[in-house]
Amino acid sequence: MKYYIIAGEASGDLHGSNLIKALKKEEDNLEIRAWGGDLMSEQGAHVIKHYRDLAFMGFIEVLMNIRTIAKNLKFCKSDILEFKPDALILIDYPGFNLRIAEFAKQHNIPVHYYISPTVWAWKSSRVFQVKKNVEQMFCILPFEPDFYQKYDYKTHYVGHPLLDAIASTPVTEEEKQDDKKTIALLPGSRTQEIKKILPTMVKVVKAFPDYKFKLAVAPSMSLSLLKSYIGDAPIELIQGKTYDVIKSADLALVTSGTATLETALFNVPEIVCYKTSYFSYFIGRMLVKVKYICLVNLIMDKPVVPEYIQEKCTEKALIQEIKSLIKGPKREQMLKQYAQLHKTLGSGGASKKVAQLITNFHKQ
Repeated sequence: MKYYIIAGEASGDLHGSNLIKALKKEEDNLEIRAWGGDLMSEQGAHVIKHYRDLAFMGFIEVLMNIRTIAKNLKFCKSDILEFKPDALILIDYPGFNLRIAEFAKQHNIPVHYYISPTVWAWKSSRVFQVKKNVEQMFCILPFEPDFYQKYDYKTHYVGHPLLDAIASTPVTEEEKQDDKKTIALLPGSRTQEIKKILPTMVKVVKAFPDYKFKLAVAPSMSLSLLKSYIGDAPIELIQGKTYDVIKSADLALVTSGTATLETALFNVPEIVCYKTSYFSYFIGRMLVKVKYICLVNLIMDKPVVPEYIQEKCTEKALIQEIKSLIKGPKREQMLKQYAQLHKTLGSGGASKKVAQLITNFHKQ
């Protein structure tokens, strides 16, 4: 079988790599061409576009890079036709992937979509694109199948793939017993995120001289860029070992995204920090129909984790919140909610389920 896989972000690279690993157990003689990253490449995919060149965050940022996005779409379409895959596997990255799904449908190439676009949050009209162009949709959040059912579209709920990724890197006894006081900083994997959020995180450091600060650096991120914002602040940069950084921490400051759920699943209390351009935020507030931006809060449908967004994401506010979560009842309450989160997400096995569903589809 020949698969063409498209993942446009670091999280997609992780989930794509685990899916490839699972597909290898289901099928022989796989040939995979992909847009992704180092993890997918390590699993044998021929990665032709790296996600570091694809991820644009926010409405204004997308507009500023519209020519690059158009060129990427054009190249992707021609590359698909040249490769002649038996099927496309699209992972999240909806602005790009839904266009590619439509193109694939026009050329009779089956489309499997892993990790649903957030149609339940905004632009619900995209459901009709999904119904028309996607053979199988694999949902990872428990409320998504019911949403699609309202539009008479059957999906597969496979559970969250992070459960498997985290199960493969458990907290060791040594880490459990480590009494070092550490705060983790996870400012994101996109340059735009770093520029907006890291300066505020850095300002917090001086208020906690008794704590170590470790910053998780995405494999694709420039160390020189990070150092330009950090200056002489006592922050240890650790690249390509995000889970190790999280596991070693008593607390974490996390940019909104997949990392918020990863941190919760490692049972580390966290504070969500989010900043983007004012224009993007203004447009987002008008279009997005959700109460929370943090995945943990969205899944639990309540404010388990504090969110500091835009002008509320200040040095003073973060310092105060950190002090309330280092120890005490607020910390204990968050950890209790994390236990419920684990139960809500189920037992895992998402990659295996998706691989089996894709393989069985093509056996019919």
